[in-house]
Parts: sequence; structure tokens; C-alpha cells
Amino acid sequence: MSRVAKSPITLPKGVDVTISGQSITVKGSNGQLEHSFPETIGVSNEEGVISLSVSDESKKTWALAGTTRALINNMVVGVSTGFEKKLKLIGVGYRAQVKGSILDLTLGFSHPVQYTAPDGITIEAPSQTDLVVKGIDKQKVGQVAAEIRKYRPPEPYKGKGVRYADEHVSLKEAKKK
Repeated sequence: MSRVAKSPITLPKGVDVTISGQSITVKGSNGQLEHSFPETIGVSNEEGVISLSVSDESKKTWALAGTTRALINNMVVGVSTGFEKKLKLIGVGYRAQVKGSILDLTLGFSHPVQYTAPDGITIEAPSQTDLVVKGIDKQKVGQVAAEIRKYRPPEPYKGKGVRYADEHVSLKEAKKK
């Protein structure tokens, strides 16, 4: 039985939820998100509190209910405050520059790497070695940050590469004579 599915979601001010059939639409100041959930899960909105119920008591249904509750909560947080991931470029000559929706990266290759941000995602470069990926969809923000990191993941000997701001890279000891 999922403890996550049993806890209700309290809606902040300015967030509207519409439930129609097996889909839910969440609107807020930052935008709108939509999600469809399985038929075995019931979602109800009563006076600004969203609660979930299940039709059968199977383990799989409770697991789906917990996942659905987490997804709906992420939608509510996304349209009210949004999500962001911070990245750092560590290495000599590693630079980032944003031109509109195109991110231009210099990562030690013989050519610059260009990444086009998908719809709903904004990328900012407060400095040449810092990046901030922002958006209302938590999954999209994490996916874009992972794709940028994938161009040059941190290597284990000097720690050079693209890493998350809160990521710790344990360095290996260099080869001894």
C-alpha cells in the first residue's frame, strides 16, 4: 500500500485544476500542464485539496496511485513556481553562451557544440561557466540538463567536464611510477 498516494495535495493560490474523465489539467501563472491517469485510479478535487482513490486494492494499483500523485504534485509545483537545474562547466577553455534558444558550448572539441532548447525550456548563462535550465515540466528540465551534461561528463582524474552544481565527483589517484 502506497503511503505517497494517501497524502493529499493542497493547491496554492492561483492554481486551477480541471479533472475530466481520466485526464487532469493544471493551470497556473507559469503555464498549463496535462496528464492522463489509469482507469483504476480516481482523482477528486474538493475545496483546493486533491485526493486519490483506487478501485481495487492490488499492489500494482497502489504503486500507480503513488506515481500519479507524485506526477500531479510536480505539475502543481511546476505551474506555480517552476523547476530549475544548475550546471557548471569545469575545465580550461570550457565556455557556454546562449543566443536565443540555442546554447553554444565550447568543451574542448575541435568544433563548438550547439544545443537547441525544446519548447517550454529556457536556458540561461549567468556566467561563462554556469548554466541554469528552467521550465515548468520537471521531467523535461531534468532531461535537457542530462543531455547537456552528456556532451562532456566529468572525467574521474581531473574532474573536467559538465556537472550538476550539487554533484560531487570523487577523483581517482593518478598513476604512480
